[in-house]
Amino acid sequence: MLSHAQIWSALDRLAERAGLSVSGLAKKAGLDPTTFNKSKRITPDGRPRWPSTESVSKSLAATGCSVEAFVQLIDEDALPPSRAVPLLGFDEAGGDGYFDDNGFPTGKGWDEIPFPATNDDRTYALEIAGSAMEPIYRDGAIVVVSPAASIRRGDRVVVKTRAGEMMIRELRRRTAKTIELRAIDTPHDERSLPVRDIAWIARVMWASQ
Repeated sequence: MLSHAQIWSALDRLAERAGLSVSGLAKKAGLDPTTFNKSKRITPDGRPRWPSTESVSKSLAATGCSVEAFVQLIDEDALPPSRAVPLLGFDEAGGDGYFDDNGFPTGKGWDEIPFPATNDDRTYALEIAGSAMEPIYRDGAIVVVSPAASIRRGDRVVVKTRAGEMMIRELRRRTAKTIELRAIDTPHDERSLPVRDIAWIARVMWASQ
C-alpha cells in the first residue's frame, strides 16, 4: 500500500530530476506554484493531504516522465541499476572534439559518473564550475543532458553555437529560422539566435541540487 510520504517523496524526486524546485514543477505543469509546497501536504487540522491525480498527471506530462518511471521514483529501492554516464566540465564542452554534429558525446577527455540506467544510452553529464549560474546551478552541480530527447517550449536546454559558445537556457520559442531563449536565473533576459548559428541543442533531463 502506498503511503502519503511515498507519493510526496516521488514528486520531490521528479522535480529534482527535472532540475526544478517543487514550486517550479507545479508552475511548469500549469498549476498554482504553491500546489506542492510542504506546507500544503498537511491540512490545518493535521490530516494528510494527498496530491490530486490531475496534478500528478500534469506534472508527468510537463517533465516527459512516464507513469512507469514515476512508480520507480516512489520507492528508491525500485530505481533501476546505475550505469556509467560520460562526464565533462561545462567550461570544457565548448571546445572542439567532444561532440559530433548532432550533439552526441564523442572523442577523448570524458570522465564518468554512475547514474540510474534509462532507455536513453546517449545521455551525458556536465559539471558546473564557479558561481556564474547561481542560484540555479551551484559550483559542482551535475546536469544530465539528452541530445535524443524531444524538446518542448519551457524546457531547459544546453545550446552550443557554431562559434563555440555554450549556454544553459529555457527554450521560449522555436521556429524554422530562429530559436528564442530565456535565461534561467533572470527571466527577463531573452535572446534570439538564428538557427544557422546553432550547432546543436539538447534537453536538460536532470540536475543535482
